Amino acid sequence: MRREIDELFGDVFERTGLTQSRTFTPEVDVYYCGGGPARAIVKVAIAGIDPDDVSLEIRGRQVVIAGVRRAQEAEGRLYQQIEIAHGPFKRVVELSADVDAERATATYDDGILRIDIPLAQPEDTTRRIPIEGSE
Repeated sequence: MRREIDELFGDVFERTGLTQSRTFTPEVDVYYCGGGPARAIVKVAIAGIDPDDVSLEIRGRQVVIAGVRRAQEAEGRLYQQIEIAHGPFKRVVELSADVDAERATATYDDGILRIDIPLAQPEDTTRRIPIEGSE
């Protein structure tokens, strides 16, 4: 019932300024590639956002994308409809493999932020472990 009420009256409250502006969550694609060094690719849809307003961090297996889409000047405009979300955002993407964060790169083109993260190579070393006696 609450959902139905929100759907019925939600826009009215937003248009009258009775609610705080919402944050939004940008859409994300994540996939893995081989063919050379294996890597994870994360694509984030952030059209209309200045790349200088975006921060990007890799913490272990997490990719953290945060930023803000700034509202355009509204002076002299009478809006009929406002659907493009603005305000702060933060998106945490959990990867399913260990990555080499030091070699990650990011590019921004046509509204899509692309993060290319090489997967960590497992160490292929053998270590002999001495067994201690109970003397």
